[in-house]
Amino acid sequence: MRMPNIILFNKPFQVLSQFTDQKDRNTLAKYISLKDYYPAGRLDFDSEGLLLLTNNGRLQNKISNPSYKLYKTYFAQVEGTISQKAINLLTNGIVLKDGLTLPAKAYIINEPSVWNRIPPIRERKNIPTSWIKLSICEGKNRQVRRMTAAVGFPTLRLIRQEIGQWKLGQLAPGEWRKIST
Repeated sequence: MRMPNIILFNKPFQVLSQFTDQKDRNTLAKYISLKDYYPAGRLDFDSEGLLLLTNNGRLQNKISNPSYKLYKTYFAQVEGTISQKAINLLTNGIVLKDGLTLPAKAYIINEPSVWNRIPPIRERKNIPTSWIKLSICEGKNRQVRRMTAAVGFPTLRLIRQEIGQWKLGQLAPGEWRKIST
């Protein structure tokens, strides 16, 4: 039996979390040519950051199945100056169309030291932005974006930093590193 491996990949903005696409958009195939590795979960087309891939089906399920409650941590740049009241709402759980979210870990943070996004986010001279660090252990579709919008602060940029024990570290967009588990 072969040793399970994980690829830590810094998924760039506007790259699909899959290897093929019928609409000719950028996919993982542009960056990773190793055979028999598959994404463990997904990261939206317009989100950036840590995506895990593995060559082991059991490990893939353990990482991506919400029943294992693996925390995923994000930096989110939101429109407006986020309030402590909004942070408190996020930490208590938010009612979305598909139900109540589990409580999140949420904090207001200073702008993190991250790469410039290409293209950059839209900027409005009269509307400031702020950053939060948010950790969730579910995987509802576009959950972080829907949660911040529900408390009045739409997400402009979303960067996943951690999945469970695995961290993005210093990987630049499009870079990856293989590790043994």
